[in-house]
Amino acid sequence: MRPLADRMRPRGLAEFVGQQHLLGAGKPLAVSIAAGQLHSLILWGPPGTGKTTLARLIAKASNAQFIALSAVMAGVKDIRAAVESARALREREGRPTLLFLDEVHRFNKAQQDTFLPYVEDGTLTFVGATTENPSFEVISALLSRARVYVLRPLAVEDLMGLLEAALKDAERGLGALELHPEVAALDLIARAADGDARRALNMLELAAGLLDAAGARALTAAVAQEVASGGQRRFDKGGDQFYEQISALHKAVRGSDPDAALYWLCRMLDGGCDPRYIARRVARMAVEDIGLADPRALALALDGWETYERLGSPEGELGIATAVVYLACAPKSNAMYVAMGEAMADVAEFGSLEVPLKLRNAPTRLMKNLGYGRDYRYAHDEPDAFAAGERYLPDELPDRRYYRPVPRGLEAKIGEALERLRARSPSKG
Repeated sequence: MRPLADRMRPRGLAEFVGQQHLLGAGKPLAVSIAAGQLHSLILWGPPGTGKTTLARLIAKASNAQFIALSAVMAGVKDIRAAVESARALREREGRPTLLFLDEVHRFNKAQQDTFLPYVEDGTLTFVGATTENPSFEVISALLSRARVYVLRPLAVEDLMGLLEAALKDAERGLGALELHPEVAALDLIARAADGDARRALNMLELAAGLLDAAGARALTAAVAQEVASGGQRRFDKGGDQFYEQISALHKAVRGSDPDAALYWLCRMLDGGCDPRYIARRVARMAVEDIGLADPRALALALDGWETYERLGSPEGELGIATAVVYLACAPKSNAMYVAMGEAMADVAEFGSLEVPLKLRNAPTRLMKNLGYGRDYRYAHDEPDAFAAGERYLPDELPDRRYYRPVPRGLEAKIGEALERLRARSPSKG
């Protein structure tokens, strides 16, 4: 028997759950489907949100041949076979063909290029499905010929309705089993599914199997917990969810919100992210967003990293969490980050400027005779160990102030000290 998730695929838009921002009354996609107007498109969204089903319904509404390929297994040979089938059908019956490519992001540029002439001349209407950002994974030539629709994770209420429909449907679902679900059980499964209809139906089918084997009919919260345990939230390592969540963590730390920072940290750990990767990013946050406003931040970030290396999971994760909270609460400064960027820009613009002779070491007599080190003022011999008016940049480089301390944390005091010293060198900008 086919899996429940496959048996319960919507037979029409009336049965389609969620995505009302695309399929609600008057929405462009809904209107084009109702009118049977085919156009190439990319369906972008997390697993279990209806991408394949929607493609099938579009083909059905347009009386088009539906050819489904998976980029995991298909190749150019399969595309050519689909083209021949499409041409033959058009000549024989005048019907269009919708080619659905699942996991389109797994095709390389050359493979994606194969579609272009057939999409251009109307042989195929192309529908690609992807869980990854098409801006990065789909070639621009194909994107320009297809409209991108973003599918959202299903709400708990939508998943609850889907589960209830599956329990009542005696033809395709589990209605013949006459199960009696507790509302709490369905709610638990719906939440554990994390927006994924396929996952929700798979868990329901597993729960029904357990009950059937035991000769029971009551779907309790305890049974639901048994099938839902171990489920992880959406987190595709190396995919959009990965980068979106690390971005959220970084921005929460930068925004001085320890609670949000902890939440995103735990989301990533729960999803299976390597804690070492997070530890590296936390060290980056320390130097990029705290800097010298609190030099202890970097030390604590490295300590948290080292703690994890010594203790492992789960205990060592607390060391990383400690660093994350400290960084979120610490005074913020990106002065070092900005300063280094400006200095690197000058290096790139001005090229290999010579080191001034007075700043060069002179370990040999020849170097001394050439003027190396001549007129250099040893700072420790000067008042307050500061050679007022001395210049250390290349002669050809204009005066620069890369490092501009912010008036927060330790940098406030650093800034005051620098101002006092710079006041003694009025000639410098």
